[in-house]
This record gives sequence, C-alpha cells and structure tokens, in this order.
Amino acid sequence: MRFHVITIFPNIFDSYLGESLFKRAQKKKLVQIIPHDLRDFTRDKHQKVDDRPFGGGPGMVVQVAPVHRAVNAIANRSRVLAKKRRTVLFSLRGKKLDAATAKRLARYDELVLICGRYEGVDERVATHIADEEISIGDYVLSGGELPALVLMEAVSRHVPGFLGKGESLEEINGSFPTYTRPEIFVPNDPARGGIKARGSAKKKWNVPKVLLSGDHKKIEAWRRGQ
Repeated sequence: MRFHVITIFPNIFDSYLGESLFKRAQKKKLVQIIPHDLRDFTRDKHQKVDDRPFGGGPGMVVQVAPVHRAVNAIANRSRVLAKKRRTVLFSLRGKKLDAATAKRLARYDELVLICGRYEGVDERVATHIADEEISIGDYVLSGGELPALVLMEAVSRHVPGFLGKGESLEEINGSFPTYTRPEIFVPNDPARGGIKARGSAKKKWNVPKVLLSGDHKKIEAWRRGQ
C-alpha cells in the first residue's frame, strides 16, 4: 500500500510515522508513505498556494491549480493503474471514516490524500479532482494532516503483516472491557503503586471474577454481553 500525502507541511508526519507499527511496516516495505509539498507545485515566485475567497469572507482558500498539478504529477509518475488509485480530500462534508470505509480503501494499491489548510480548499478540487471526500468527525481542525494520519493507520491495519497478526481485538470481537495484573488494585495504597482516587469510595478495584475462572465459554459469553 502506497500513500501519497499532499500537504504544505511535509515534515509534520515524521515523528508518528517513524515509530512503532508504521516504522516496522515501512522497513518491511508493507506500506510506503510519500509526502508531497504542495508549494512545489505552485508557479508563484513566493510559493503561494492560497488566495482570498470569491464573495468575501475570513481567511484564505487553497487554490485549485497547485493541487491539480500535484495530483497529475503523482498519476504521471505512478506505475499503478488508475482504477487501483483513489484520491481523497478531507472535508467536514465528507463521508465519516469508519471500519468499512477503511477496509474498502485498503483494496487500492495507492491512495492520494489531499490535506487542506486555511479556510478550506477550492470547491473545484472536490468536484473535479478528488474521488471522494472523507471526514473523521464533526469538529474543526487546522488542516487535513491529522485526518490523514488517522486514515493511514485505519487502512494500514488491513494490510497483511502490518499488525503482526491476522486480527485485531476491536475489529474482530468488538470493543469490550479488558483487564491485566494486578488482580486487585488498591487505589489508596501508595506502596502498591496507587494514589488516592478522587471521588471513589471503593477501597479495592477488582477484576471481574469470570475473567479469572478459566472457563473460556463463560468468558466469551461475558465479552459478548459487554
């Protein structure tokens, strides 16, 4: 899986992508992430990629021309068939990113991710360049870089070998409460690593007995119930 990320901050991804699962996956060549600086595709001598919105209003809008050049440059250099490449624009009006969407996008060989900034992106990008718009929630962020990271991880989890195993807890079994040692935690006992728990009248925090039973059928039934 190859991700092309169009952004004005190409180095913003370095820390997260250089750690943990992504670091290992890139080393094993399971995924490839290529940031593209949008400023490299402007013809303005000051590398300007934004302008004032028609009709007035606050802020600046990302121009369609540099985005168009960037997407075309990626397509022209790619060895992937057009039908195996998908271009995504992050937008509040987009489809909500969920597990089904991530699994669908994982079927492509290349994803081109357009990260907006300022007050938005010229609507012609959504109309004529992007294949689809995606949102990660009903809230405003400064740009598309964080949504791009979220999407890349959600999609990469479906790449064989990315997780190191064939399933993930949340996607296969649903989300249920999990516990680990110690079996009994005393929040007001500093000697055992606890501190006074604000607003808690309990002296001990116990693991549910069913999880200690060794009865896997009962444990499975409990998890389904949760």
